[in-house]
Amino acid sequence: MSEDRITNLEIKLSFAEDLIEKLNETVYKQQQQIEFLYRELKAVKEQASSGGSGSMKDEIPPHY
Repeated sequence: MSEDRITNLEIKLSFAEDLIEKLNETVYKQQQQIEFLYRELKAVKEQASSGGSGSMKDEIPPHY
């Protein structure tokens, strides 16, 4: 009885380790995406604050 219980615990531990590894990979990928989006947002803010060609009201829409 004790050996079956240990085997079942080892199986559960193995699945838990796999799940934790997948979750770590997901968190890492999401952090990479967050950092990329942060850099993109920063660039857009800098571009908008640099003056450019005035306000967006002055720009011609792309369909004209």
